[in-house]
Amino acid sequence: MIAVLLADDHALFRQGLRHLIEEEPDMEVVAEAEDGLQAVQLATQHTPAVAILDISMPHLDGIEAGRRIVAASPSTRILLLSAYDSSDYVRRALHSGASGYLLKKVDMTTLAGSIRLVSSGELVIDAAPTGKLLQLLTGQEMRSRTGAGKLNPREMEVLRLVCAGKTNRGVGTELSISERTVQAHMLNIFKKLEVSSRTMAVLHALRQGWVALDDLP
Repeated sequence: MIAVLLADDHALFRQGLRHLIEEEPDMEVVAEAEDGLQAVQLATQHTPAVAILDISMPHLDGIEAGRRIVAASPSTRILLLSAYDSSDYVRRALHSGASGYLLKKVDMTTLAGSIRLVSSGELVIDAAPTGKLLQLLTGQEMRSRTGAGKLNPREMEVLRLVCAGKTNRGVGTELSISERTVQAHMLNIFKKLEVSSRTMAVLHALRQGWVALDDLP
């Protein structure tokens, strides 16, 4: 079962979301929080697989709450829900260690799939703000394509496929290698880039210009 923590200051929205999530056979809600500080406390107590956080909450916003949760419970993945179609929020979320950013208008099928992906270590970002973020990153930061020499050719292939939205299994299928081998490549990529998550590896590749907008979905 995927243990989920919900944090939203609107009780009706939170309760409705809980009902929908618990209809999924492989998920359970282990705790609910009505503000960011409570979310951090409950995440530390329950160590859920995924913490779903509203980006706008009293006392502590979802981005900062997510940052603190990742620091206190590194195994917990952060999935932010937002009413804001904002590339700035997405960039801040990625820097905070979040693994997902979805708009609140998302349907339950997409949300459930995103929870599963995030819990398995994948990166999930809503297409709308992502497009704006990638347009921003194709500016001055994306003009330089130097610095990729620290990764070998196979690692660059893996990283580019990850940036294109492939799961570990999808990367393995594309390159005709096992999922375990993909995981090993990802660990090497993390070490060489001095990052601690798939999210930060993708952001690093975007900011360094190792992938271009045309390479991305």
